[in-house]
Amino acid sequence: MMEIEDKTNAMDEMNSINNSTNNNDATYEMSSSGRACATREMNSSSGTDVTNTDEQFYLLGHPVSHSKSPAMYNAVYRRLGLPWTYELMDLADGEEARRFVYEGTWRSINITTPYKPLALEAATVVGASARLAQGSNLLIRKGDARIAYNTDGEGCIAFLERAGISFDNARVVVCGTGPTALAILHSAACAGAAEVVLLSRDKEKSQRVLQDYLERFDQLAHATIELPALKRGHRSFKQAYDETVFKFGSYTSSKQAISAADLIVDATSLGMKPDDPAPFDITLLQLGQVVFDTVYGHGTTALVGAARDRGLKVFDGAGMLVAQAVQTLAMVFDVMKLDQLPSFDELFNLMAEAAGFQNL
Repeated sequence: MMEIEDKTNAMDEMNSINNSTNNNDATYEMSSSGRACATREMNSSSGTDVTNTDEQFYLLGHPVSHSKSPAMYNAVYRRLGLPWTYELMDLADGEEARRFVYEGTWRSINITTPYKPLALEAATVVGASARLAQGSNLLIRKGDARIAYNTDGEGCIAFLERAGISFDNARVVVCGTGPTALAILHSAACAGAAEVVLLSRDKEKSQRVLQDYLERFDQLAHATIELPALKRGHRSFKQAYDETVFKFGSYTSSKQAISAADLIVDATSLGMKPDDPAPFDITLLQLGQVVFDTVYGHGTTALVGAARDRGLKVFDGAGMLVAQAVQTLAMVFDVMKLDQLPSFDELFNLMAEAAGFQNL
């Protein structure tokens, strides 16, 4: 396993460092912690009372037939007396998905595999969360603008902290190199992790993806307007950049890192199919570790099953899904300038119950 401690030198060696500060950096992150709800507000561009408008919300991806999102969001809309609807948009064809994103009638779209890069491409305004992850799982329309965010990281960490997991000085291993993995890696650093390790089957790919992420992170961390911590007790972007040790490797070259980790996150798609293996050798798992798998709704994954057999604390992706949904509601209501959204815990419990998730 190779380690990146001197981030600037590491990027200089790859001729990828860019020390210029983009004047648009301050626009990369809109409020992601605002709380909003169904007090009556007028859409300033049309004069329409948006709480009385039939707004349309969707989950775009493939496959998504297993998703609990419609049940969760529609339960909140009913509770708040909003005439809004949330539906699945399960599209296997990439061109159909592209037309829907660019031409469809929607207020907001949650995006999952394989369309997160498409969502980022379609955005006219890119939040820091989406820029860093190089993929968006949330598009919100405001006037003619399509605003891109990524709630994977915040949703994962919010759920795990709610479950009693501390990131303070933790050693975190993240499996995968896609937008979900990068979002979680970033949020773990912001939550206080001492070390985060990005792993994949290919060490060179892990290195390349991490180097590119650190270049983007450097620009945001040292922007003219400092991006603050998103939650009390977490780090600002600059603190997370300066204080976290970032490492990379492969599942075969980084066995010691896997065994030494306090938290292992599987952010790959392994487990979506019944015969999918765990991403790494399960004999590396150690007592006292926490294992989190982003997959849910496809039965017990190989990694989750192995971790449970060894008596480890294990979570699948159900709780992350609910926490992401709460984050999404906060962002949508904030952009729509609505007020008084219920608390995180109240929304979490309501949405978890609607989805049929037990003991989250």
